[in-house]
Amino acid sequence: MAEDKRSFRPVSGNVMPRFAGIATFMRLPHVEDWTDVEIGLIGVPWDGGTTNRAGARHGPRQIRDQSTLMRNVHHVSRIQPFEAANCADLGDVPVNPIDLFETLKRVEEFYGKVKAAGILPITAGGDHLISLPIMRAIAKDAPVGMVHFDAHNDTWDRYFGDHHYTHGTPFRRAIEDGVLDPKRTIQIGIRGSLYGEQDYEWGIEQGIRMVTIEELYDLGIDAVIAEARAIAGDGPTYISFDVDGLDPVYAPGTGTPEIGGFTTHEAQKMIRGLQGLNIVGADVVEVSPPFDPSGMTALVGATMMYEILCVMADNLAKRR
Repeated sequence: MAEDKRSFRPVSGNVMPRFAGIATFMRLPHVEDWTDVEIGLIGVPWDGGTTNRAGARHGPRQIRDQSTLMRNVHHVSRIQPFEAANCADLGDVPVNPIDLFETLKRVEEFYGKVKAAGILPITAGGDHLISLPIMRAIAKDAPVGMVHFDAHNDTWDRYFGDHHYTHGTPFRRAIEDGVLDPKRTIQIGIRGSLYGEQDYEWGIEQGIRMVTIEELYDLGIDAVIAEARAIAGDGPTYISFDVDGLDPVYAPGTGTPEIGGFTTHEAQKMIRGLQGLNIVGADVVEVSPPFDPSGMTALVGATMMYEILCVMADNLAKRR
């Protein structure tokens, strides 16, 4: 870091026990002055797009709490994210819990300011609809590609008649808005019973590469990540991680669980395989604490955020 810049570091567990103090993402400082921040960790506590089991609005708070278990050095890559980049907790977006369109506007405006400040965001949701306004802000000038981990493709058109904005529709809307490039998008872990045979057709027709859980295991993790890297290429890329991509034995606290998913270790390995991509933002969504009394799903969410943070911080340091 340049000597004239502020430097942000987590509170050490050897100074303040990790069960004590005010909970922030990774024990980083919560800042309102964003000067010198390079990677911002942000909460979007909103689940107004949920169609079944609500509760993801409580995700950011519990992820913050569980993220106190993250430490300074990645045990495999040896990346030190808090040394590689200036990271801080930027707080929560001030959502409106009873007005969907007002919330979409507020999230987009907040991330517009994040982008204008030159900060790369990593977001804790919230349901998956929050990805749409985030993409609208950070991809306003040019569409992003996406590596998407999920049990569901989230390219539905509508639910219950004319409801075009739910956690099952964000990436259809993002493609229609021109902020997501479907030909630079891969979805990994897709599975579960369908409403109809046409459920997957629209996204595939747009050029999305959809990898079902069966194909993931047939091809192998390494082959799928190699394909993801090829699809994303050198262009700006967004990572979206829905915890229901994991088998629910690892992440039971989520709104739409689907059995037969990948493991937490496999998820970590896949994220690590994205090192070197031009990642301009990421989110971890659908952690729903009311369905997870143990808090382990929030720990999964915090850990996946940390894995993504390590990749992004290393990329940033190398591009600096």
